[in-house]
Amino acid sequence: MTIRFYWLAALVSLTCMSASAADLDRSTIEQRLAKADKTHPADLRRKNLTDLDLSNLDFRNADLWGSDLRRANLSGSNLSGLNLDLTVMSKINLSRANLSNSSIFGVHMGSADLSYANLTGSRFIANLDRSNLSHANLSHAQWGVDMKNQPMGLMRVSLNNVNLSGANLESADLNRALMRHSNLAGANLHNAMLFGVDFSGADLTNANLTGADLSGSKLEDADFTGADLKGTRFSGITDKSTIKGLESSKNLSSAIFE
Repeated sequence: MTIRFYWLAALVSLTCMSASAADLDRSTIEQRLAKADKTHPADLRRKNLTDLDLSNLDFRNADLWGSDLRRANLSGSNLSGLNLDLTVMSKINLSRANLSNSSIFGVHMGSADLSYANLTGSRFIANLDRSNLSHANLSHAQWGVDMKNQPMGLMRVSLNNVNLSGANLESADLNRALMRHSNLAGANLHNAMLFGVDFSGADLTNANLTGADLSGSKLEDADFTGADLKGTRFSGITDKSTIKGLESSKNLSSAIFE
């Protein structure tokens, strides 16, 4: 089996769904955050926080590990540096939130809104299928597979049918990610590590792929019209005929096909 962590995430999700109402309200959470510091973080661990409006709050001194945040509104909130492993985040609103250097492992985030979010330096191994990450900043994000740490089979981020249009993925590591039918139109992928990514049917029109490594990636029906391919590595790609828009890309002559 592959991606076994989804089974674990699904189990957590089903467990959380047994509760109907949130354990705390916004006012109580604000009070806990006001009293918290790094030594004594606000205890929100494993709490049911579904459907709450938690926008524009500072959670940097909070413990949210394993909490249920389905459909919660955390737009504009600061979650920088937090460990959010095993939380439940499907349909969560994190637009314009600060998640820089955060950790999200084994989490279901399907249909989440992360548009314009700050995700620099973050570490995600999660299912974000059908989510909105348009104009998000993923520069130097570590969302790729760590082949030295695979205790439950191949664990990788899933970004199928995700909107990453206009996003900044400069120097991001997304090796072996699932990105089927994802929208990366106009995205900045300069020097990104994209080897082994499944880009089947993806929209990469007008994307900046200069210096990016797409070695061994699946590119059937991926559209590179207008994309800048200066120094882009396509090692192991033998059949160019299945790739769309190569003839309309920029700097194709300097792309590397070996």
